[in-house]
Amino acid sequence: MIEISGPLLDEEEKSAVLGVLNSGRLAQGTVVQEFEEAFAAYCGVKHAVATSSGTTALHLALLAHGIGPGDEVITTPFTFIATLNAIMYVGATPVLADIDPRTFNLDPVKVEKLIGRHTRAIIPVHLFGLPADMESFSELAGSHGLVLIEDACQAHGAQWNKQTVGSFGTGCFSFYPTKNMTSGEGGMITTNEDNLAEHLRLLRNHGMKSKYDYVELGFNFRMSDIHAAIGLSQLSKLETFINIRQKNAAFLSERLRDVVECPFIPPAARHVFNQYTIKINTNRNQLLESLLASGVGAAVYYPVPLHHHRFWNKNDLQYPVAEAACQSVLSLPVHPRLDQSDLELITRQVRDILA
Repeated sequence: MIEISGPLLDEEEKSAVLGVLNSGRLAQGTVVQEFEEAFAAYCGVKHAVATSSGTTALHLALLAHGIGPGDEVITTPFTFIATLNAIMYVGATPVLADIDPRTFNLDPVKVEKLIGRHTRAIIPVHLFGLPADMESFSELAGSHGLVLIEDACQAHGAQWNKQTVGSFGTGCFSFYPTKNMTSGEGGMITTNEDNLAEHLRLLRNHGMKSKYDYVELGFNFRMSDIHAAIGLSQLSKLETFINIRQKNAAFLSERLRDVVECPFIPPAARHVFNQYTIKINTNRNQLLESLLASGVGAAVYYPVPLHHHRFWNKNDLQYPVAEAACQSVLSLPVHPRLDQSDLELITRQVRDILA
């Protein structure tokens, strides 16, 4: 079976973890700090604050910006549930805007129409590794005095006009095993604001300013040195991983563009292909089932838009582009563990099934 995704780990990660285990210092410590500094440098920002997951990164970013009950946060209906959950964790009101049909990312024109007196923040999601139009979102946030939080959980190393995501606003990243780099589990928040970084570090560690001096309600959202050791090793390989993903994506597009709608890449974007997502308007589910039966681990991200999930259930709202995407997208394997025979099998199966 060709898996849809999976981490690429080797002896370097094993050695890094053993080094931490042998040190006897397993909790958040010097290795986490080293990882934070390296990740900040990679993103071109002053600060990176490690957390326990991408979800907790989003949660803390909203909290540190003082967003809560009575505030509205605009985001996309076509994303993983964590984006919505984080807004609801802080008691704010999610407001959804529809997406661009080519990029699947939040449409800035539709966002602007929804900005009102209660709007406090915008969360564009860099979906599947493709950066959102950050020039437009930066202008929107600046002109309306809004907080800009980038959900970059799927987009480590992606760029818009050669500027790395996570450096436009407050960036939130995930290191879950399906991402372009992993720490096993973990997250990171990036920022150029000194006070915000200090507040984030406070919030992730029980609100503790110094030992047993708790100055506000905080959380245990820390990263361990074990996870940071894996993350440091993975970060050193990230550009290699991205290059392989881009080459794999180019091969898939070359072989499939005449039978399906392949990923669109705006001229300003550096797509890092966390997922290679095609659009097929007829018989999508049949293609999915046939690929799985043939040993190709395809998947649908995401079959249900946020407003149709049962726990939130805003079925009275309509986002036709996002709803159409949920019915037509299909992701194919693109990760660095694929070899040439895998890529040829994937494209041959897609073509044969559609024929």
